[in-house]
Amino acid sequence: MISLGQDEIAKYPFLAEAGQYLKDKGFTLEQFATDPDLKIIVDKAYERIESAAEGKIYNPKADNSSEKDTVLPLNVFSFLIAIVLLKLSGLNTLINRFSLAEARRAEKFLERDLVSNSNKTSEEFAIKIFRDVFSVTIKKAGDYFVIPISDYLQHAVNFHELEWKLVNRHVENGMVFLSTHESARLIRKELGGYISSRIRAANTPSMSKGFEDKVNKLSELAKKFVVNTIVSTEYPPCIKHAIEELNSGENLPHFGRFMLATFLLGRGQTIEEIVPLFKNAPDWNEKVTRYQIKQISGETGSNTKYSCPSCDKIESHDMCFATPDCDNIINPMQFGKKRL
Repeated sequence: MISLGQDEIAKYPFLAEAGQYLKDKGFTLEQFATDPDLKIIVDKAYERIESAAEGKIYNPKADNSSEKDTVLPLNVFSFLIAIVLLKLSGLNTLINRFSLAEARRAEKFLERDLVSNSNKTSEEFAIKIFRDVFSVTIKKAGDYFVIPISDYLQHAVNFHELEWKLVNRHVENGMVFLSTHESARLIRKELGGYISSRIRAANTPSMSKGFEDKVNKLSELAKKFVVNTIVSTEYPPCIKHAIEELNSGENLPHFGRFMLATFLLGRGQTIEEIVPLFKNAPDWNEKVTRYQIKQISGETGSNTKYSCPSCDKIESHDMCFATPDCDNIINPMQFGKKRL
């Protein structure tokens, strides 16, 4: 595990062992649940989760604050207690949203640290995170950073925009050139997955009375993201699975969202009927979702209406869950029709 100073743990708290950090600082969970002087940290922890649920990045006081010695521990403790509240709530939707928001927050710090000319230690620490946590070898090359093609391909697979295709990148001697922003952006998905895995792997503490109110509030907060969807028995297994993933708050991959949208549009559902299905996604943004579905439908953009991908294409993305009812169809749109 990477050795952390107080500044580093404030920026990247997910790298620390929560229980050990609290113990090292002389605190127990019971103290946070019962001590009135520590209530502000529990409140901050709830606010941190609430902010993430709304798609915002937690933005505490600036690092240069004159109260730095107080602000940094407060920020670290709020993250660790947020994990406790999330574990006690057991709400996957909030865990996923929190993980994504914290990944976006860490991404900003990584980007800043990579170009920290005034602090070589910060740059070295950011590069160490790439190497030790995500197995990405990244080096400074003038105003850019370079990584091996193999590392790039492993992580760029998460992107579907043309600029991320290897053919559109500057490559020299087996190394891909990236801007500082692109370097940090490259591992956002892995950051979110890493944070989520750390939260899920953490032990669930016993419920303390001082946490009950916040956990109940989290349950109420999560209700606004629940979409009651009736899955038609006429839907093929791949479409059912995609809807179930969204309903459970999982981060359905880009291709899965494309598949679902094109299928439902092909079945005659309207954009207004489809948009709410994505409300439970960790990165839910109604405006962006509506815009993307409009593009898929051909209503905006190039006016090209996209069709549901073939079963072979879906299988190549590991999203095929064929059953005998599929009856050797070659496209999900044929499900239920071929046997009539």
